[in-house]
Amino acid sequence: MSKTLNKIAEELRDANKKVQLIYAFNGTGKTRLSRELKDLISPKDVETEADYQSKVLYYNAFTEDLFYWNNDLDNDLDRKLVIQSNGYTKWVLQDQGQEPNITAHFQRYTNDKLTPNFNVEFSEVRFSFERGDDSASEYVKISKGEESCFIWSIFYSLLEQAISTLNISEENERDTEQFNHLEYVFIDDPVSSLDDTHLIELAVNIAALIRSSESSLKFVITTHNPLFYNVLYNEFNKADKKRLEKFEDGTFSLLSQPDDSPFSYHLYLLNELDRVIESGEIQKYHFNFLRNILEKTSTFLGYAKWQELLPEETEGARDAYYRRIINLSSHSYHHGEEVSVMQESDKRVLGFLVNTIKETYRFELNS
Repeated sequence: MSKTLNKIAEELRDANKKVQLIYAFNGTGKTRLSRELKDLISPKDVETEADYQSKVLYYNAFTEDLFYWNNDLDNDLDRKLVIQSNGYTKWVLQDQGQEPNITAHFQRYTNDKLTPNFNVEFSEVRFSFERGDDSASEYVKISKGEESCFIWSIFYSLLEQAISTLNISEENERDTEQFNHLEYVFIDDPVSSLDDTHLIELAVNIAALIRSSESSLKFVITTHNPLFYNVLYNEFNKADKKRLEKFEDGTFSLLSQPDDSPFSYHLYLLNELDRVIESGEIQKYHFNFLRNILEKTSTFLGYAKWQELLPEETEGARDAYYRRIINLSSHSYHHGEEVSVMQESDKRVLGFLVNTIKETYRFELNS
């Protein structure tokens, strides 16, 4: 049943689970969902800078918007990341002195020589490769992925402190009152530009940190990355695992992800193809799904070209299937662009290819 994002947020709140793990494609509404949950649990008439002191601590696109680059276009020498004035980073950096922890986390996922250098006011940060001596280091502009790692490291350091503080059951024994009302942590795609090895490490570290939480703090994690989702899926045996889907009318659905198998994007696409083949609701973009599956499978099996996976029951059949997939998939990249009706012959070809690929490579799908 379709719902508004507000209703989805209510569902997350009412689930009363320690960890809720949600997969969603980019553009589905993960960031908006984090805001809906925040406004639902900790409503405010006027937005203030003290979000980190509320009942919800969140990491999403709004967190990254607090930072922007000054590239020194005139001299091309003093490139620095500017931190917009806000209570969140001021409290983490100035009041709590988390700079060493932030640097350690940042270097763990990037380079142990790449060092952030904050100014006195903690309003700017420059990056350099430290050589281990007193020689001057040139400031460099880091990549977008490294920038995301840096911003995540600030949040992660804050989250570490929040969890360790709330693990002290007696409020009067805690070294800060800032987290006393904290109820939820919402994490939306922490770092999207990491290589697979560091992405797995990041997911494992998040899971370990969350498992260390002994308080009633609850966590909602959303991601569009199948690998990140899979690692967390396996790390959290008892987590509530779901998939967020958006419909063309702007409504949403939060579906349970079966506990008997981890989520894999290509398996999800195959299940979706099975569904539309059964119902006859095949559109051109479903050939994109098939091509995606073939590309991933060919890479895994070591084939140089994905068309080598196509059947060739007669001479030239493989090339014919290849041309048809290329023609149909290259002319419809998005659901919203699909306006034409599929020919029955194309529907039959899609059904034949999907069934042949499933049988040949023995895909195990959810019934």
